[in-house]
Amino acid sequence: MDDLEKAILIIFDESGTVTPELKSQAAAFCHQINDNPSICSICIDRLCYSNLVQVQFWCLQCLHDVVRARYSGFSTDELNFIRKSMFSMACYEAVDSNVNAVSVKVLDGPPYVKNKLAQILVTLIYFEYPLIWSSVFIDFIVNLSKGGVVIDMFCRVLNALDDELISQDYPRVPEEGVVSGKIKDAMRLQCVGQIVHAWYEIVSLYKNSDSELCAFVLDTMRRYISWIEIGLIANNTFLPLLFELMLVEGLPDQLRCAASGCVLAVVSKRMDSQAKLTLLQNLQMSRVFGLVAGDGDSEFVSGLSSLLTGYASELLDCVKHLNSGDLKRASVDLLNEVLPSVFYIMKNCEIDTTFSTVQFLSGYVATMKTPSPLTESQLFHLGQILEVIRMQIRYDPIYRDNLDVLDKVGKEEEDRMAEHRKDLLVLLRSVGRVAPDVTQIFIRNSLSSAVGSSLDINVEEVEAALSLFYAYGESLSEEAMKTGSGILRELVPMLLSTKFPCHSNRLVALVYLDTITRYMKFVLENNQYIPLVLAAFLDDRGIHHSKVKVSRRASYLFMRVVKLLKSKLVPFIETILQSLHDTVSQFTSMDSASKELSGSEDGSHIFEAIGLLIGMEDVPLEKQSEYLSSLLTPLCQQVEILITSARIQNSEDSPSKVANIQQIIMAINALSKGFSERLVTASRPAIGLMFKQTLDVLLQILIIFPKVDTLRSKVTAFIHRMVETLGSSVFPYLPKALEQLLAESEPKELVGFLVLLNQLICKFNTSVQDILENVYPVIAGRIFSILPRDTIPSGPGSNTEEIRELQELQRTFYTFLHVMATHDLSSVFLSPKSQVYLDPMMQLLLFTSCNHKDLVVRKACVQIFIRLIKDWCTKPEKVIYHLYFSSMVVILSSFHASNMSSMQVPGFQTFIVEAFATNCCLYSVLDKSFEFRDANTVSLFGEIVLAQKVMYEKLGNDFFINFVSKGFLAAHCPQNVKEEYCQKLQGNDMKSLKSFYQSLIENLRRQQNGNLVFR
Repeated sequence: MDDLEKAILIIFDESGTVTPELKSQAAAFCHQINDNPSICSICIDRLCYSNLVQVQFWCLQCLHDVVRARYSGFSTDELNFIRKSMFSMACYEAVDSNVNAVSVKVLDGPPYVKNKLAQILVTLIYFEYPLIWSSVFIDFIVNLSKGGVVIDMFCRVLNALDDELISQDYPRVPEEGVVSGKIKDAMRLQCVGQIVHAWYEIVSLYKNSDSELCAFVLDTMRRYISWIEIGLIANNTFLPLLFELMLVEGLPDQLRCAASGCVLAVVSKRMDSQAKLTLLQNLQMSRVFGLVAGDGDSEFVSGLSSLLTGYASELLDCVKHLNSGDLKRASVDLLNEVLPSVFYIMKNCEIDTTFSTVQFLSGYVATMKTPSPLTESQLFHLGQILEVIRMQIRYDPIYRDNLDVLDKVGKEEEDRMAEHRKDLLVLLRSVGRVAPDVTQIFIRNSLSSAVGSSLDINVEEVEAALSLFYAYGESLSEEAMKTGSGILRELVPMLLSTKFPCHSNRLVALVYLDTITRYMKFVLENNQYIPLVLAAFLDDRGIHHSKVKVSRRASYLFMRVVKLLKSKLVPFIETILQSLHDTVSQFTSMDSASKELSGSEDGSHIFEAIGLLIGMEDVPLEKQSEYLSSLLTPLCQQVEILITSARIQNSEDSPSKVANIQQIIMAINALSKGFSERLVTASRPAIGLMFKQTLDVLLQILIIFPKVDTLRSKVTAFIHRMVETLGSSVFPYLPKALEQLLAESEPKELVGFLVLLNQLICKFNTSVQDILENVYPVIAGRIFSILPRDTIPSGPGSNTEEIRELQELQRTFYTFLHVMATHDLSSVFLSPKSQVYLDPMMQLLLFTSCNHKDLVVRKACVQIFIRLIKDWCTKPEKVIYHLYFSSMVVILSSFHASNMSSMQVPGFQTFIVEAFATNCCLYSVLDKSFEFRDANTVSLFGEIVLAQKVMYEKLGNDFFINFVSKGFLAAHCPQNVKEEYCQKLQGNDMKSLKSFYQSLIENLRRQQNGNLVFR
């Protein structure tokens, strides 16, 4: 063993005894040898004498790399030597005829060594076939008589050729596509027929003595059927042999499966639909249909399944594409023959991933969407399709416990099944539209079967049957749902009255409740079933289910049911409240904040449902007061107890107290959603008084727990709700509430406060002016001390929670200013306490309107300026402007002098004409980042043009002088364009003005002149 062989062994060593340093030295040594000009001779010499497979593989890999990289640099003699050496090895011959018989044969090595040799030969074929080495395939065929070892190598070369060049399964560069086409064309002309004949002879000869070799040959043949002449295989010689191999039971599965793969390749051969039908008819495929009922886990049955599903897919394509009546009928007849086997496969066998069950069945159902009535066989097949869907959507019982407790494994399986079901349930709805009666009967039978099955096996059956019924409802029209078309009139009552033995299972309980909710429109029209609905939701199938997740979901769905049925439930209110007494008590008991329910929003849905029930005017006032008091009084009492306890113990951060209070606030908030403002303020003010008293209690939470964010947010949400419920009668409570909410000045808290103020402004308009005059100075002071005067950092490294909170505060503040300005509250900015913040506000709005990355925010700031100009600037007297620009300047100047005294806000008009008009309306739109092809930009531009019109109407010549004479002058705008702009601005056609100004800006950008910096 020389140094090279030692180095190669070290490189491939996996024992762990070789140090990394030694491996690195060995790799460097081998790399040095690799750069030797005589490397090919070195490698071929080693291949003749070394029986170490690591050395053989390294040498072949080295040769492969060198031939690929340096082919054009080799001399003719070198290429002849390489070619002759490689081919001799592939044909089990000695490289040098003078060498004695002790010479090592590469073909005696393991498969990966032989595959590497095949890759070298394919590389030579790439460069040399057919022009230089035209006889390579013929020469190989001559040597096949040497037996299995050469036949095996020939197949490896053909397989490598397919992998490296021919197969369409891998992405190819254009050059490879060209070479592939040339090789295939040459092979078709020269040797494909001989190769096919060799395949036939080999399989016929070895089928009983070497099935593994035959299977290998057939697998190679399968790869080539797609592009060789189909008649070479689909004939009276080869097809009988393939079918014989499939039909003879004593042969190994591997060989039978390989034969089925070849027939599938024949079936899948691309061709004209009429020629395809003739081919499929000649196959007489029915003789193998019965074989699919064998061992479902066997390799052969798996291969046969792929063959029959592929055969059915091709027939379905023929049905779709053939227009002749006779040919279409022939295709349908063949398809009807194979469909029972296909359905059997779908139910019982592993299906090849390349075959889409849903795609095939959807295609088949699509052929039935014709005016003509369905045939008996089609109806039968639709029933089979429904059975396939049912089986495919059924959970595996192995995951039953995981899904019931919903652990990690159960969650993964539930997510996987949800994705898996999507297309299957779309298929179900397609079948439902084509054959509604068949679908409904199938669902009824599935439910009946599931109900009748034993507890052990019915969990998955029931869940699947209910899921089918739930999904089917999506395909029904509203009218069909209400009237109970078909046997829905039987199915819905059957569902409502059923208590499955496995109802304690989470999945079954959830889909049962979802399905009932989906069909509630039927109950809406058939009120006799309301007691059954209430029983289903109120007993242990729903809200009283043993599993919390089911109970919470039931609460939410029950709330939706109450919203739908509304006044129809009034006669049942007493019954409902009695049934829910224990559920409601969980919120009123001191230990209600259990680990399972603490802080959960889902529990509050039951209170929303109760609120919707008792908040209707159909309920007598006395009863309404009684119901509401029985709920609010204990909840408020518990809050007061917790507050008193916290005040004494000074333990405001007690998790149990916080969780309990949070739960109570959510319950009260949800309860109030059922009461309208008209009811609590006009028709039944006594109800309103109860909510006012409750609000008074809950506002104390802000005092006792000032720094508990979750409680602050919940109380704020309740104030939002009371604004909508109590209307203007909430005003006496607002000063106290706002004072407490303003106690914190963190960005997140300020955002919530601003959102509340926005609601108040939008609902009460100028009625909240006094409140705003008190709180705005405090808000402005805090926000201007928090927000930067220019841009908030963005880009890499700025996506922190702190930055996100600042961005949210900034957006909300602009919205707040916009709401104030557009609701006639701009005078708040001018109040004595607020005037100090007027200049910072103007500077911030100006900067944002010119520079903010969010164009929607910029648009809002421009709109604020427009409104302030309207509010704070007096409209000048009408002036007739001359068309001659030089004389117009004189007239405007004299008008400007007479208008100075009309300004309401000192300095505002100057700021608008000198800062806002020029910077926002001219310079910012000249910026090349202002992209007119963007919809948001166009919308912003429209507001900027409108701002100019408003400034002209309100500021007259002040605006003209500064904007036209100074701004346009700085931009070197031509005189005639200035005059035309003035004319457009004085007109009433905003669309024309906008179009003209856009053209003006685009022209100025192209000029790129003046002293302006066009960014």
